[in-house]
Amino acid sequence: MTAKTGFALVADLGGTKIAAARVSSSGEITHSLQAPTPAEGGESVIQVLLQVLDDLPRTGVQAIGVDVPGLAYPHGKVWAPNLPGWKEMPLGAKLKKYFKLPVLVESDRNAFVTGEVWKGAAKGCQDVVYLALGTGIGAGIISGGRLLRGYRELAGCAGWLAVQDSFLPEYEAIGCLEAHAAGPAIARRARKILKQSMNVSEVARVAREGNLEAQKILRDAGHYLGLALANLVSLLNPEMIVIGGGVAEAGELLLAPARETMKRWAQPLAARQVKIVRSKLGNQAPLLGMARLAFTKYIG
Repeated sequence: MTAKTGFALVADLGGTKIAAARVSSSGEITHSLQAPTPAEGGESVIQVLLQVLDDLPRTGVQAIGVDVPGLAYPHGKVWAPNLPGWKEMPLGAKLKKYFKLPVLVESDRNAFVTGEVWKGAAKGCQDVVYLALGTGIGAGIISGGRLLRGYRELAGCAGWLAVQDSFLPEYEAIGCLEAHAAGPAIARRARKILKQSMNVSEVARVAREGNLEAQKILRDAGHYLGLALANLVSLLNPEMIVIGGGVAEAGELLLAPARETMKRWAQPLAARQVKIVRSKLGNQAPLLGMARLAFTKYIG
């Protein structure tokens, strides 16, 4: 089997579900599966992950790639704060022992941005930020065609961007931007203002139906997001920022005020050049990104 016809088995390990796929070196997802992530964490997550990957066809598979919601260190150990018992999980070693194949473990944000650059909205771009807006907020960064990792893999913790100067207690645990613009933050505002338990999609629905308070909730979140975008644009001068994750489902109700704020606060030349778009790949982005990273490292 030549590199041109090789395959990788990849998985996107999340806090609630595990998605897996067999991906060709040309970027075709030939098979896909998913399973719930065991709430108890620990070794239970490993067993489900191994089973989901093992249920995919193995013909032509030359490497394994898994992205994780946390830090993936070069030696393959993982710190994932939303998975109980994953303070220093030796995921890479366990995968290699089971499959007897080259294994790559990466952070999910690096997988997301790589997928979008390979096959998505940022295809062909050399300077890109992928901003994942969901339960948390993280950024995958490609600068000059290379992943920006930082010291000890901490680059991209965008939820901790400071977007106001009055420190609130919740910032200590989740960061300033995340406290204002992540999914749980929008849901909290909805409970307080709309007196209902609603997720982001539901807030966006009633906003589109004309509810002014729902529109304001998303506009305020968009403003904080715009301040963060301004900082990213001024600091990194990206060609494109791709917005993904569940919060992005709010669409222009969130992104229009974010763009407006970004343009007001960011370095003017960089602000005029950058494109801010929604993800084209959605949940396929990390799977394609992990495949691309595995091919680059092990297959060529």
